[in-house]
Amino acid sequence: MRRIDMRIAIMGTGGVGGFFGAKLAASGADVTFIARGAHGAAIAERGLTIDSPAHPVAGLAVRVTDDPARVGPVDVVMVAVKLWDTAAAAEQLRPMVGPDTVVISFQNGIEAGPLLQAALGPAHVAGGVAHISATIAAPGVIRQVGSLARIIFGAFGGGTDPRLAAFSEACRAAGIEHTLSPDIDRAIWEKFVFLSAFSAITALTRKPIGDIRTDADLRAFLRDAASETAAVARAGGVAIAPEQVDKVLAAADNLPAATRASMAHDLERGARLELPWLSGTVVKLGAELGVPTPVHRAVWCALKLHAGGR
Repeated sequence: MRRIDMRIAIMGTGGVGGFFGAKLAASGADVTFIARGAHGAAIAERGLTIDSPAHPVAGLAVRVTDDPARVGPVDVVMVAVKLWDTAAAAEQLRPMVGPDTVVISFQNGIEAGPLLQAALGPAHVAGGVAHISATIAAPGVIRQVGSLARIIFGAFGGGTDPRLAAFSEACRAAGIEHTLSPDIDRAIWEKFVFLSAFSAITALTRKPIGDIRTDADLRAFLRDAASETAAVARAGGVAIAPEQVDKVLAAADNLPAATRASMAHDLERGARLELPWLSGTVVKLGAELGVPTPVHRAVWCALKLHAGGR
């Protein structure tokens, strides 16, 4: 594969940033990972490992730092921090943003992109979606469940962007399954319909998707949660197709039975939850738009006392 001359920074070396950043680095791309604490120290000492049935990487030597100011301007910043860290990350990554840098949010939810645009300027920010089940299994180790690993990215509001076209070439060179979308706004909402429901049900039940999809009551609960988010999206003017909820159920059926959302893993570990930006956002927007959201309200009320972690 042809090597792409591009400098890339990974802001948030968790399941998403660690996995796709490792793929780019393994292809020979110039990639710097921003990672702190024991995770960053382990990567610096032993390299970055991807424990994956389909995309294994063992002890990949990569450039890692806890200080974005040491990196300097890059071509692309992939942002994959937790949603509550978005504002802080926007300030920390400023030294990596030059006149032509594009910052792509691959975070969950629907609010990260606008927050980054407000902080860095709309011209510097693009939207992204990551489809993968992966978490930090141990310092320096990313574990993937299943083989699904795909990203979608594009310019907010549509249109073409040569910076994103160049990043698409880098992804192609790295063997990353990806789509350069002409309508990333809708793609983000389509994932939100799935993720808000998937996160809500796997976290609330403390069970993997295999147990949920085979139980008639819980399968209906999953469908109702996705239907609520889709209804909120349509009320807000997003063109979510009528069959999108069916696609959520089909996607759930195709996941490995052991798959759980990252919020379910965080709940189990006693870590902070993205709940306010997932079910919480559905409830908030539903109230504003006059759309009933009883499933997400139940999840919000049941889990909100856990949202701050132990």
